[in-house]
Amino acid sequence: MTKDSKIQDLQEIPETGLLRIKQILRFVPVSRSCWWAGVRDGKFPKPLKLSERVTCWRAADIRALIEGSQQEAVQ
Repeated sequence: MTKDSKIQDLQEIPETGLLRIKQILRFVPVSRSCWWAGVRDGKFPKPLKLSERVTCWRAADIRALIEGSQQEAVQ
């Protein structure tokens, strides 16, 4: 099974709310370290720190990232 076959359907991402990194990586086929490098470089959305050990992202930001990637692939 390839990593691409594990990508979940975009409709499974909620319209609003927050997502943790494990949830995001089900939709964005990159490693954790690649995700964090992309966040640092501005390629991926900035996270929200809820506490010292809890980091999350807005579902709307992740949805926009994925939709933008899909549109770029079509063009």
